[in-house]
Amino acid sequence: MSDVTAAAEHSFTVNLSILFSELPLLERPAAAAAAGFTAAELWWPFGDRHDPSRAELDALRKAFTDAGVRLTGLNFLNGLGEGSRGTISVPSERDRFRTNVPVSAELVGSLGGTALNALYGNRIPGVDPAEQDALALENLAIAAEAAHGIGAVLLIEALNRAESPDYPLVSAAAAVEVVDRVNAATGLGNARFLCDVYHLARNGEDLAAVIDAHADRIGHVQIADNPGRHEPGTGELDFEDLFARLTAADYRGLVSLEYRPSTGVSADSLGWLPRELRAAG
Repeated sequence: MSDVTAAAEHSFTVNLSILFSELPLLERPAAAAAAGFTAAELWWPFGDRHDPSRAELDALRKAFTDAGVRLTGLNFLNGLGEGSRGTISVPSERDRFRTNVPVSAELVGSLGGTALNALYGNRIPGVDPAEQDALALENLAIAAEAAHGIGAVLLIEALNRAESPDYPLVSAAAAVEVVDRVNAATGLGNARFLCDVYHLARNGEDLAAVIDAHADRIGHVQIADNPGRHEPGTGELDFEDLFARLTAADYRGLVSLEYRPSTGVSADSLGWLPRELRAAG
């Protein structure tokens, strides 16, 4: 992307589960700081362990504080097995998810974070989708309460059907419908739509129309180019237009870099975003 004028209107965070992943987890906050970032987010970083030890949590916390980087957001527990896409609607994960909720909230809250991302979970063969949806609403209400307790939003994300064929939320409208159900159930109003432009573009959605239609529900934005899920400028998306539309929609939240570096070296993929724009406002 040759023109970053519109990017200058936004604040950025970097996802350290996909960027700087060539480094051990505890070295990534310092690497992000060396690249000019003051904010970062993570997918659930402890594998399939829903309740990591205090020592593990403290070590991760220290890595962020030592680097002077704020943990802006965190995914809840992803789940067991290859291809898991969250635990919210998965009956066998009910207890592990509910144990994980306060652990995740305490970690992100202690590091200044303002977002918890709840991946909905795959459809399970032999389980009634209505049963899964009812469980999801119960679990999301619990998660929304925990997020509210630390002053955070609860994010609901659509994924792309090509990479996540068993995931039921594969459109912006489907994710926003869940957002509205959660807010109606809790009365808290802190459930928000996670607008991941890569997943939406991969699904063939009109990104401009999504932003225009759901601007009041968007709580977070994640970016990667399409095709490829690499840095802006490697694919077909018009990020200058996207940033301008987010500004026009009065979106004032963070924009997360959630892409795979095309070269495999994270620092080499950052040339599209001038260093002076990397520190979160």
